[in-house]
Amino acid sequence: MVTKNFIRNFAIIAHIDHGKSTLSDRLIEFCGTVSSRDMKDQILDSMDIERERGITIKAQTIRLEYREGNNDYILNLIDTPGHVDFAYEVSRSLAACEGALLLVDASQGVEAQTLANTWLALETNLEIIPVLNKVDLPAADPEKVKSQIQDLIGLETSDVNEVSGKTGRGIRELLSTIISKFPAPEGSINNSLKVLIIDAWYDQYLGVMVLVRVHEGVLKKGMKISLMRAKREYQIEQIGVLVPKPKMVESLSAGEVGFITAAIKTVSEAWVGDTITDIRKPALDPLPGFKESIPVVFCGLYPTDAGEFDKLRDSLVKLQLNDTSFHFEMESSAALGLGFRCGFLGLLHLEIVQERLEREFDLDLVTTAPSVIYEVSLKNGELKKIHNPADWPEITNIENIKEPWIRATIFCPDDYLGKILKLCNEKRGSQIELSYVGKRVMLVYDLPLNEVIFDFNDSLKSLSRGYASFDYEIKNYQDGNLVKVGMLINSESVDSLSFIVHKDSAYNRARVICEKLRELIPRQLFKIAIQATIGGKVIARETVNALRKDVTAKCYGGDITRKKKLLEKQKKGKKRMKQVGNVDIPQEAFLAALKVDLGKS
Repeated sequence: MVTKNFIRNFAIIAHIDHGKSTLSDRLIEFCGTVSSRDMKDQILDSMDIERERGITIKAQTIRLEYREGNNDYILNLIDTPGHVDFAYEVSRSLAACEGALLLVDASQGVEAQTLANTWLALETNLEIIPVLNKVDLPAADPEKVKSQIQDLIGLETSDVNEVSGKTGRGIRELLSTIISKFPAPEGSINNSLKVLIIDAWYDQYLGVMVLVRVHEGVLKKGMKISLMRAKREYQIEQIGVLVPKPKMVESLSAGEVGFITAAIKTVSEAWVGDTITDIRKPALDPLPGFKESIPVVFCGLYPTDAGEFDKLRDSLVKLQLNDTSFHFEMESSAALGLGFRCGFLGLLHLEIVQERLEREFDLDLVTTAPSVIYEVSLKNGELKKIHNPADWPEITNIENIKEPWIRATIFCPDDYLGKILKLCNEKRGSQIELSYVGKRVMLVYDLPLNEVIFDFNDSLKSLSRGYASFDYEIKNYQDGNLVKVGMLINSESVDSLSFIVHKDSAYNRARVICEKLRELIPRQLFKIAIQATIGGKVIARETVNALRKDVTAKCYGGDITRKKKLLEKQKKGKKRMKQVGNVDIPQEAFLAALKVDLGKS
């Protein structure tokens, strides 16, 4: 059994692309946890999509063994994501730790997510050690970055560790700092068992694997356990640690991090944040757990082939086991059939989930336009929370509409300040603060989330040539002059193409979508009207012209009345056909219209 005084649990937190995964690789190499034959770059990023994009999506845990002096230490390292959409992953990871390495790129300095992750660590009462990474780069300026950390965050930087995740410089000193500065875990092996569920995922060989942190007592193989909040009982089949492959052990004692399997079938049986205790000697109170994740962006996911609906449902259940911050419920659309309304923590989260469904479960999907939750007060006094444009009430019944606003923090070089201020103002933003840190500017803006979820981050990166960074938190709900723009194809409403927008932007976005649909909807033997409406008023219209057969081709001469008779007969036939004809909108038209919606916000 491991003595808790020789255990250190810590996470690496940083802004995206500041080198967390590369530093993790060097720590793993230095401790000799993975053989040189099995070692590869970004070893903790197990998903193909993580390796391709160079980002961490899921927090990954690994157990390192390191000898310092005459003592053998166990270091449980958690590599966390850096993007704002995965802040919930970071907050869960920090709950399993006593300390956090705050990694800052010595060439880029403090960025938006650096601050956000620091506040998360401070809220969790963790010991924070600032570390400067990439000090080997020609553009690195350690002294300038140290002063930024001191001025913006307030951490002492006189003896800060300077490392290079690429070359391995400073890794030995960093490990000594981790052991000397991070506290050992609290808790006793003699107390009643208290184990926190941090994460869960599905393994095709071992079934549902539950990542746990033991706070009190000892967790043993074969033990009968109870989940305190779910009120379910199981028997532990296997216990193990991640190195990073699963390695089976007989027990986990107070302070250790590992995984268990216990014939758990679905995510609903093992809530992340629940407390495991021993049936024979149960704990009186559960551990605090986590705040429940609240989705902020919603969209519809539909299979392109209606026969794959059951496969999509099963895939969503399996994916939710691996990503508890993702929510879904069934919905139907007249145009797209049966599908699911899904909630995400942001637009990148949406994109990643869609790509994982298509890759890991071999699905072909149609995604409707993203939307946020609106609070709609009706004239009868009822308050509705609406995230699906199809549920939008009649305009005559609406008393008041409120939309979510965010508090955004933007860091950028002062060269790009003018363009970024213009972008924020175009998005209906309200400036709260503007301050300089050397040649960098920190902007704090209040912005409507509806404007941000579409293309704000992409626009920010392109305007600043990638140098600006962006982080946000939900602030409150404010009154908004919002309208639902409905789309009519051949006088029939298509809910999947409708969207909620600020009244001032409604006409431009509606016109662009109508033009795009006109190009993509195939021509029929009758004219097709594409209309965008607000209430009963048409605000934009395009027409797909009819395919026309030359019915007068057989007339080589003679009286003109003969041709007129044939044309009149054709005209009546087209009119009758338009009344009974159906317009099938191809999937690429849906996708292109939604991409236009994203790009033209």
